[in-house]
Amino acid sequence: MIENFDLSLVNWSRGQFALTAIYHWLFVPLTLGLSFILAFMETIYVRTGDETWKKITKFWMTLFGINFAIGVATGIILEFEFGTNWSNYSWFVGDIFGAPLAVEGILAFFLESTFVAVMFFGWNKVSKKFHLTSTWLVAVGANLSAMWILVANAWMENPVGMVFNPDTARNEMSSFRDVVLNPVAIDKFLHTVTSGFVLASVFVVGISSWFLIRKREELLARKSILVAGIFGLVSGLLVALTGDTSARTIAKVQPVKFAAMEALYEGKTDAGLTVISALTDSGERLGEKKVHEKKLKIEIPGLLSVMTTGQQGGYVPGIKDLINGNPEKGILPVSEMMERGRYARQVLTDYKVAKELGDEDSMAALAAKFEDKDFTENYFRYFGYSYFEQPWQVIPSVPVTFYAFRVMVGLGFFFILMFVLAIWFHRRETLEKNRWFLWLALFSIPLAYLASELGWIVTEMGRQPWIIQNLMPVHVAVSNISAGAVQTTFWLFAVLFTALLIAEISIMVRQIRIGPKH
Repeated sequence: MIENFDLSLVNWSRGQFALTAIYHWLFVPLTLGLSFILAFMETIYVRTGDETWKKITKFWMTLFGINFAIGVATGIILEFEFGTNWSNYSWFVGDIFGAPLAVEGILAFFLESTFVAVMFFGWNKVSKKFHLTSTWLVAVGANLSAMWILVANAWMENPVGMVFNPDTARNEMSSFRDVVLNPVAIDKFLHTVTSGFVLASVFVVGISSWFLIRKREELLARKSILVAGIFGLVSGLLVALTGDTSARTIAKVQPVKFAAMEALYEGKTDAGLTVISALTDSGERLGEKKVHEKKLKIEIPGLLSVMTTGQQGGYVPGIKDLINGNPEKGILPVSEMMERGRYARQVLTDYKVAKELGDEDSMAALAAKFEDKDFTENYFRYFGYSYFEQPWQVIPSVPVTFYAFRVMVGLGFFFILMFVLAIWFHRRETLEKNRWFLWLALFSIPLAYLASELGWIVTEMGRQPWIIQNLMPVHVAVSNISAGAVQTTFWLFAVLFTALLIAEISIMVRQIRIGPKH
């Protein structure tokens, strides 16, 4: 139960992982997108033989290399933290969670790291086509690396392809195919990598705009803006499309998160999609959780129902439905889920007792329950609810999820507009004349990073208090270590990562100011 856990340990462990993940994700999306932009630019060079494109490619490749190195360093630390700070989680599902990470290390990472050396040092040492192939393989490898990590993350949101072993009290993989083809994984991969493409495109357009503002490297800047603008526009439209499909999936597998994203407390038919609104305290409470009221709301009527159910009059459950239950809609109350989860835990406890006593008949009868479809679907699937004392504890932070989602989506559409303007001004050869746009593009770079981080805030804060949806709450997953140890490493990592970030920005800015080598 909750009172048996050191909440300060939980919070510090969460804080440390969030710190590492935030810093790591400052580098990853640029790697994902810039790798493909490099591949496109070098392809143009090889096809045309124009040395200008070679110079352009090598310039952006230098910035890619600076970013790539630090991204790898922070990523390795993230994986170690699962063992140091989240050992109960690793024990419970390590057989499943570790598999995609192992594939990522064996296949994608080695593919990426092998050919990145050729990409950087192979100019004029290998043939043009072999070098181009290496650049494409680095791009593919970087995105494959992200895919396997996202598969692992998606499994935490929608655990599939597993069976529970009562002898070890661990979940074990039963179908690697189900884990990889998890609907959440597919949506998450497509949405995440395309958002990285958008960020990289904003980065290239922004830096190129700075060159035009300074009246330097104008040919490089214009050509780079054209490539990044087209790539960014296509990617931005794909982000919108994959975001829509991702929302539909979330509504099915994480309905409380979805309701929190919309601050939807009362279930509705023909529910409208809130474009923008201000949340205020209604004065009502769900346990100790505030119920928020939307003020100054701008809404698209009926769209939320269409998005989630495919029907204009479809019913979208609200937080109250999901917590208190709605028999008419077939929604169990959380209190019932808690009872079913406790029954599943009791079956496991009884099995352990029978095993200690050597009661083979009881062991066989109890073990059979974990192979019984009715038990696994109606009881064990709610195993994690047994660790809660009150139903309201499964509600995430509604304001954080609601606002983060809207700012992220708003910035996404802003970037699409920016790419359209970039292509339009390039075609009319008026980029240099529209200095307001150049400044806007330059200052949009930090906005792209903000949007990218907000996406993960929606994902991770929205699924709280779960580390594995329905199976394991966060407070159960932590290691049995002192909070002081985690605090120490938190501040060490904060100093280290901040120093790395400052170093990267300094090196990156210096390299941009130097410009391409002639």
